[in-house]
Amino acid sequence: MPEIAQHRVKRLYMRSIRRGIKEMDLILSAFASARLDQMDDARLTLYDAMLNENDHDLYQWVTGQVAVPEPYGALIADIQDHIAQPGG
Repeated sequence: MPEIAQHRVKRLYMRSIRRGIKEMDLILSAFASARLDQMDDARLTLYDAMLNENDHDLYQWVTGQVAVPEPYGALIADIQDHIAQPGG
């Protein structure tokens, strides 16, 4: 049975705020709160896959310490843009 969109967004938000490291809790909770409702199904699927990645890798990608692997390049760029904005 397919997951209801509203439930999917809520599940992804919960996964965003309960990460392995506090820095990613803060970064992803703010991003998820602002952007998940606006994402289409393909983007939510990509975000879901990204949440399966190791938090230390995610942190290095978001902070630009290491190159972002495909297919996450545009999504990580969106996260970087969000945290660079005032209040992001």
